[in-house]
Amino acid sequence: MPDISTNHNDHRRELDEWRGKIDAIDRQLAALLCERLRYAGNISAVKSRIGETVLQPEREKEVLGNVLAMAETPLMGTALERIYNCILNESRLFQHEWKGQQSLSSR
Repeated sequence: MPDISTNHNDHRRELDEWRGKIDAIDRQLAALLCERLRYAGNISAVKSRIGETVLQPEREKEVLGNVLAMAETPLMGTALERIYNCILNESRLFQHEWKGQQSLSSR
């Protein structure tokens, strides 16, 4: 009869390994999202100079299309679309907040 506690420990170890991999990816994602937000701030500055609004629906469609092309399965595509809708929304909010900070600092 197999030792259930050993089997459980093996599964626990495997779970910890997968979680460690996700933790590493989360650190990379956070760094990349910070970089993306810095770029969004730069884009906001350029948009202000040329009189464009923060919301650019055609560009957002392009971004979503690029991301969805990377999806390995329809289920991943659905998840990526939801994730990127959040990212795009936060990027717009960040650009508005960035503009507000810039106008305050230029006073």
